[in-house]
Amino acid sequence: MIKIDLITGFLGSGKTTFIRHYARSFLDAGKRICILENDFGAINVDRVLLQDLLGENCGMEMIVGGDGQESHQRRMRTKLIAMAMNGYERIIVEPSGIFDVDELFDLLYEEPLDTWYEMGSVLTIVDTGLPDVLSDESDYLLASQCACAGRLILSRTQLYPEIQQKRVIDHINSVMGKIGSKRRFSLDDTERLAWDDYSPEDFKRLSESGYVHDNYVKQHIIESGHFSSQFCYYLELPENELKKRIEGLFQDPLCAGVFRIKGYMHTTEGRWVQINATRESVEISDCGEAQNVLILIGEDLDKEALRKYFPLQ
Repeated sequence: MIKIDLITGFLGSGKTTFIRHYARSFLDAGKRICILENDFGAINVDRVLLQDLLGENCGMEMIVGGDGQESHQRRMRTKLIAMAMNGYERIIVEPSGIFDVDELFDLLYEEPLDTWYEMGSVLTIVDTGLPDVLSDESDYLLASQCACAGRLILSRTQLYPEIQQKRVIDHINSVMGKIGSKRRFSLDDTERLAWDDYSPEDFKRLSESGYVHDNYVKQHIIESGHFSSQFCYYLELPENELKKRIEGLFQDPLCAGVFRIKGYMHTTEGRWVQINATRESVEISDCGEAQNVLILIGEDLDKEALRKYFPLQ
């Protein structure tokens, strides 16, 4: 049986960076793996961060979503069938931060997938800088992803004191109660290392964490259209102007629904840069040539308000 690991977590939590290290641990152990990128928007820009892993022992596939659960499940089923024929020993699924964990569980119970695959580990990444106040819909997504976790992993712990780490755990426990789950977490049973500090033994232990079948009150907020993506193509600005616009957008009350801005841009200085921005941090770094697109992801997005900062399609 081929094991499938699900690396889940809310938008901007650091899933892709973690997967770079996690996938490398399998490759270093001589395993043949495939990474399945499953994005909510129509374009997946995170996959560029994983390109250097690709080779004889590492493949990558992509599914895009945002157009209904039924069509999305059909595409995922088709991909998993094709991947089963390629001799992979492990599949690592990275979904968008807007993802129903039960969708993957349900698929693995269906024929013929149930004869080829078994669930490995569900690892849920939570940003230590998570805001103290989220919408009810965002709280539900956060709690539902934690509910099935075999292991909860805090990211960016090196940037925050332990009191903030505890505050995040307290928030998670609060929203677990909101959805009717009896699961609770503590700092002692949560992974808190910086990504570079995980050893091969740590990754092996995480790969054996398994998952939890938790009971909670199910909500269908993904299908409701509450969360959405907006796209800006072929933008070209000086880097300092790009940063100024992103920071201005996150400070604008009319744009409060934006969770994350990610993508790539060619600057007027002649450089390609990668953008990964949340309300808490704006990261702009050099990269190789890529698709020139910014993706704004959030809830109840006001398109006209966003257009003050970026020329959306």
